[in-house]
Amino acid sequence: MRSGFERPPRRVLICPDSFKGSLRAAEAAESMARGIQQVLPEVEVERIPLADGGEGTLEALLPALGGEKKGLWVIGPLGDPVWAEYGVAGELALLELAQVAGLTLVPAERRDPTCTTTYGLGELLRAVCREPVAEIWIGLGGSATVDGGAGMAQALGYRLLDEAGDPIGWGGGELARLRRIEPPEQPVWQGKRIRGLCDVQNPLTGPLGAAAVFAPQKGATPPQVQQLEQALAHWATVVERDLGQAVAGIPGAGAAGGAGAGLVAFLGATLESGIRLLAQQLALPERIRRCDLVITGEGRLDEQSAMGKVVGAVLEQAIRAQKPLLILCGQVTPAARAWLAAQPLPLRVGALCDRIPDVAEAQRQAGHHLEQMAAQELRDFLEQGAAMGQL
Repeated sequence: MRSGFERPPRRVLICPDSFKGSLRAAEAAESMARGIQQVLPEVEVERIPLADGGEGTLEALLPALGGEKKGLWVIGPLGDPVWAEYGVAGELALLELAQVAGLTLVPAERRDPTCTTTYGLGELLRAVCREPVAEIWIGLGGSATVDGGAGMAQALGYRLLDEAGDPIGWGGGELARLRRIEPPEQPVWQGKRIRGLCDVQNPLTGPLGAAAVFAPQKGATPPQVQQLEQALAHWATVVERDLGQAVAGIPGAGAAGGAGAGLVAFLGATLESGIRLLAQQLALPERIRRCDLVITGEGRLDEQSAMGKVVGAVLEQAIRAQKPLLILCGQVTPAARAWLAAQPLPLRVGALCDRIPDVAEAQRQAGHHLEQMAAQELRDFLEQGAAMGQL
C-alpha cells in the first residue's frame, strides 16, 4: 500500500468505532491518540468517537446534539431487569436497542436467540413517549435477539396471540405459534416520527436474512437457525395480513434480529444508515477535509465492514477527500484485506491479532496494545512515504 504524505501530518483526525468487548469508541480514540503523539508530539489531534447505530451510538451522538441522559430499569434480553439509558435533546430522543437487549448483556453460555426478547425496548419507548419529543431515533445494532421486534410490540400493547387466543411468549422461537396480531387502541407513539438506525442492509429472511447471517453470532445452533428462519417468515406473513405491512424484503429489515422489520411493522418507522446519519450530525466529511491523516478502526474488520459500518463510511469520505487513511483493528479477515488493497487512496491496516496471537491477552490490555500499535503503524506509514521520496 502506498503512502500519500507530502510532509509529516500536522493535523490528525481519529474516528474509530468501539472494539466490542474491549474498548468503547472514546477509549479506543484516546489509546490511538497517545500512540500517535509518541511519534508526532506536536501534532494536533481531533477525536470523534463513532458508532453505526449499535452500541455506543448514544455516547457518540448525544454530546453533539447537546442533550441529556435519562434512565430506567427495564426487562433485559433474558427477562432480568437491566438499567437502560436514553437521551433527550430538545424535541429529539435517542435510544439504543443494545442498552436493553444487547449481546453484551447475555453471558456466552446463555446465548439463545430463540428465547431472548426485545421487550425492554418497548418499555424504554413507553418512557420516551412521555417526553415532549416529536422524533425518536433508535439504534439497532448489537442485539442478542432474533424476535422481529415482537417483544417490543408486546410491551407497547400489541396482543400477539396463538391458535387458542392466548399471548405467545418471548423470543424468536415463539413466533412460530403466532396466529393473530391485535394493535393497541391508543398507541403511545402516535404522532411521533420514528427512525431506525441500521448498521446493515440485510432483509428479514433468506440466505442474507436475520437468522442465516446473524443468529449464529448470537448463539444459535444450525437447527435453531432453521427454526428462526421459518418463524420469521411466518411472522412476516401474519404481519402483512393483520397490519398491512410487507416487511420481508425491506433493506435493513433483518437488522437486530428482525427488529428493523418490527419498527416498520409496529411503529411505522423508517430505516436508514446509522453511520450516515451520525456522519452528517458530527460534520465528519468537513472534519476529514481539514485534516492531513485520518485514523479509524474497529474490533473486527471483515466483509461486513463495507456495508453500513464505521470503517466503510470513513473510508468512503477519505477517498472523496483523498486523505491518507490508517485503519487499526483487533482482527482482519483476508477478504477485508483484499477489499482495502483495491481502494484508490494511500492506506495502511494494522491488526492486533498479527502482533498478539493470544486473543484473550489482547482484549485484557486492549488500550495499551492499541496505543503501541498506533505508534508503530504510523512510523511504518511515514517510512513508506520517505522511501518513496515523498517526505
